Amino acid sequence: MSAHRTDIRELGPRAVRSPLTSGGFVADSERILREIELPRPVAGGAPRFFELAGPRAELFFDPTRVHAAIVTAGGVCPGINDVIRGLVLELRHRYGVRAVTGFRYGFRGLVTAPPIELDLASVASIHMTGGTMLGTARGPADPRDVVDVLEREGVQMLFVVGGDGSMRAAHAVAEEAARRNAAIAVVGIPKTIDNDIPFVDKTFGFDTAVSTARIALEAAHAEAISGERGVALVKLMGRHAGFLAAHATLASHDVNACLVPEVPFELEGPHGLLRWLDRRLEARGHAVIVVAEGCTLPGANARERDASGNERLAADDRDVGRLLKRAIERSFDRATTLKYIDPSYIVRALRATAEDATFCDALARNAVHAAMAGKTDILVGRWHRRFTHVALSDALRADKRLDPNGPVWRQVLEATGQPSFVAGARSAERIVA
Repeated sequence: MSAHRTDIRELGPRAVRSPLTSGGFVADSERILREIELPRPVAGGAPRFFELAGPRAELFFDPTRVHAAIVTAGGVCPGINDVIRGLVLELRHRYGVRAVTGFRYGFRGLVTAPPIELDLASVASIHMTGGTMLGTARGPADPRDVVDVLEREGVQMLFVVGGDGSMRAAHAVAEEAARRNAAIAVVGIPKTIDNDIPFVDKTFGFDTAVSTARIALEAAHAEAISGERGVALVKLMGRHAGFLAAHATLASHDVNACLVPEVPFELEGPHGLLRWLDRRLEARGHAVIVVAEGCTLPGANARERDASGNERLAADDRDVGRLLKRAIERSFDRATTLKYIDPSYIVRALRATAEDATFCDALARNAVHAAMAGKTDILVGRWHRRFTHVALSDALRADKRLDPNGPVWRQVLEATGQPSFVAGARSAERIVA
């Protein structure tokens, strides 16, 4: 990216004056640096930027003629209803949009299920509950069928609330609309408690998930210290990334070992997890272990996949939590008390915390600003604590993972005192409380 180009697609020139009267308009030339650490060499020598999100003074769409639509896809996540409500309030209250449609049950439902009208009454109290009022589903829909529906319904802007699979679907819909020269703005609002969307420093729902996971870890610690040679094993979500497991570990202060997909570990042998656990129980009499669902143990089956194409990590022969539980049971006699806790659906299905609710509202309103300006094929996220526009094509080409050499993982190692669990690796194990 150069200082003058951020690869953000627009539907055309803007000739409509914004009805917003509060000021604070943002120019397209305003940028957020991608890297803030110096020196940071970049190919070609030019700094890279993201376009700053926010209301534009001139719009592509006339709000009084807009028909907007919302779809939620993938798994549930704290804050989805807050986002839906924020979108509807911004569209109807601030911009005066008269038609807002909700598509039910993800992209498949967009094609097959009758849509519903979203007015102020229908969203008045939805932020008080978790889940999504629109329903959700996994699995793709043909982008040609999706655009057929959007054109038939007269939709000019589609807001897609979902994870990485949903962002791929949004990108495909935007490309299909462009092939038809259809003036439809497609704007993604990324959600995942895994926090693994590239170029987004935090996804909504993550703070709530960490707070809820901490409650599970507090219960796990109580179980562990109450039993003879007590072991509490907690499995948390994290298909490819260990952010939730790592941050819940740090929030808890009571975890003794944290296992994440990005950091390999051995189960058997002198440096393996089981040998460490034996030493831990001899020294302290209890242990709390957190494992992210994306970790892999030998013998795990990796073939079965769900409707979105994701590996079924909860299948009995793939579930790392249950496999690790069995391995511990086989390795220790009955004097060891083992408790296994899987709070996954509680963690992701609760109402958003105050911090997440505030975050969701800001994401929703910035998404509306972007769509009104004719921005398309983008997601709205946050980077360096400022809201930005990110081209979906850029986000889909990259990965976001926990850095095994970064500050978060270093903090986890310091907090738990755990070794590397890999033969030959340098580590400084400490048996901490």
